[in-house]
Amino acid sequence: MAKVIAIDGPSGAGKSSVSRRVGKKLGFLHVDSGALYRIMTWQCLERGVDTENPAAVAAAAREIDIELRPMDGRIAYFVHGEEPGDRIRTPEINAHASQVARVKEVRDKVTAILRSMTDFGDIVVEGRDITSAVFPDTPARFYLTASAEARAMRRQKEEVEKGIANQSAEAVKASLLARDKMDSTRKYAPLVKADGVIEVDSTFLTLEETERAVLAALPQDWKA
Repeated sequence: MAKVIAIDGPSGAGKSSVSRRVGKKLGFLHVDSGALYRIMTWQCLERGVDTENPAAVAAAAREIDIELRPMDGRIAYFVHGEEPGDRIRTPEINAHASQVARVKEVRDKVTAILRSMTDFGDIVVEGRDITSAVFPDTPARFYLTASAEARAMRRQKEEVEKGIANQSAEAVKASLLARDKMDSTRKYAPLVKADGVIEVDSTFLTLEETERAVLAALPQDWKA
């Protein structure tokens, strides 16, 4: 049976960077669950769907086809034969993603896609409901967090480096906090710190230290 490392937490806590490093260290495929919701959001906007209308979002979600391909240490997503790239990382997508992600039909579809990925082998999955709803039974469940200020600084730096936005740290912080509230209060599969998870606060940790904390807490026979 494939091993699953599940990592939840709010935006900007370092889930992506840590998950990629842990996956590379152990030979697990990295899975970015948030990208699936961003693809759903992107496709809804491309189709002119009102993201405030759950029924319309649900109908669109049924028609969206996402192809999975393991490559370069990750599971890549393709829509109409191509990867969406930074088209799903824009402030516009950020502004609509929570509305789309709170729709039950969307979450059910993404959960099914994520669970199917164990067919490809061992995976490290990052998201917001991975430890509580998607893979609640894996023995390797983590909740990665950090202060709002630290998360905002990291996200702003990331956006500037990618050339996709140039918001102030305060604007980024406000966006993150708004997303946190929506994710933690949605009716279906909210962002929560599930019972039994291992919490890692990365506010004052380097990326390397955070990676080591996750690796150290894995089941002994999973370690490289």
